[in-house]
Amino acid sequence: MPRFEPFRALRYDHSSPSDLRAVMAPPYDVLSEADRAELAARHRHNIVHVDVPVESDGPGRYDAAARTLRDWIDRGVVHLDPSPSFTIYRMDFNDEAGNRRRTSGVIGALEVVDEGAGGVLPHERTTPKAKTDRLDLTRATRANLSPVWGLSLTPGLTALLDAPGEPMGSVEFDGVVHTFERVSEPERVAAIAQAVGSHDVVIADGHHRYAISRTFRDEERLAGRTVDTTMTYVGELIAEQLSVDAIHRLYSAITFADLRAALARSFDIEPLGSVTPAATATMRDRGALVLVAPDRTGELLVPRPAAFEGVRDLDGARLEHALADVSHDVAYQHGVGNVTDIVAARGAVTAGVLIRPVSVAEIRRTADEGLLMPPKSTFFTPKLRTGPVIRPVDAT
Repeated sequence: MPRFEPFRALRYDHSSPSDLRAVMAPPYDVLSEADRAELAARHRHNIVHVDVPVESDGPGRYDAAARTLRDWIDRGVVHLDPSPSFTIYRMDFNDEAGNRRRTSGVIGALEVVDEGAGGVLPHERTTPKAKTDRLDLTRATRANLSPVWGLSLTPGLTALLDAPGEPMGSVEFDGVVHTFERVSEPERVAAIAQAVGSHDVVIADGHHRYAISRTFRDEERLAGRTVDTTMTYVGELIAEQLSVDAIHRLYSAITFADLRAALARSFDIEPLGSVTPAATATMRDRGALVLVAPDRTGELLVPRPAAFEGVRDLDGARLEHALADVSHDVAYQHGVGNVTDIVAARGAVTAGVLIRPVSVAEIRRTADEGLLMPPKSTFFTPKLRTGPVIRPVDAT
């Protein structure tokens, strides 16, 4: 089972919610260039100045990010905790049905294990990534700037996190209240470490970051140093603690007619009309996917059971099966409106297919049976903010 340890965290001053709001950011991999520019202009100490080095800075942008972080430390913009601690991270929000929800997880240092070694498990196949951006940034800053998101199979972890810790700030973004609490009492630290370390942890988000942590660990070993953990947010794998959206499909390198014909072999196709976010309710009620055309109209794709015998109950798996013998390229996109906009632009993308979210029960079955979902099967929400906790890998 994986080790889960407290660490000495770097933190912004938490006395002012408005100050915290100005310096935090969404995860780096959901930011556009315009988003990054807006956040950088919002405050000279916004975390994107370190977490998202700009391309225009050239090959030295990672060293520049490291100098910025060092400057912030030297000037007291961020402070190093006096002792190792965990950070409880709570998010309060309304779900799609309008119900008030709370998720609670804990940020600590999770052991980096070899692929296939057990203890820390992927939940979906990953797409190759040639870029070394996160590895280069970790090498230069010697810090974990944003956490991997893990799901613990430990029953009762949520209850263990119920009691409040030392307040470290609370901020609201887009209707989600993010609250941070430090836990440094030895008995409670030991209890959390033991609980998370007693069962497998499934990677929910951040497979690439976890993978580069292996490379960084191995490089450090060659240099005679030990960095065999990485910053991870861990929540319990239960329905009450998870909100899962779909990641839809964008198809190219195939004509719309050929794509539709290939899908028609496995799905009954019915007219839908204009595609709006309301289509997701129809998809749920009919057990259907939606084929999105360039004119923003859609057709329901109702799976024929006989066409998918032996295929997992996942829309992503159904599409892979239906298109297995058809040449095409596929990309991934969150948000119905984003999909329709991209397809309507009539660029390289021929069509989109909207899929339904994966159930928490299926995520749990995947973990219990050691299976893997197709790439980009899940989009966990709300997204964790970057900035409330930074982990310097050399702090002791």
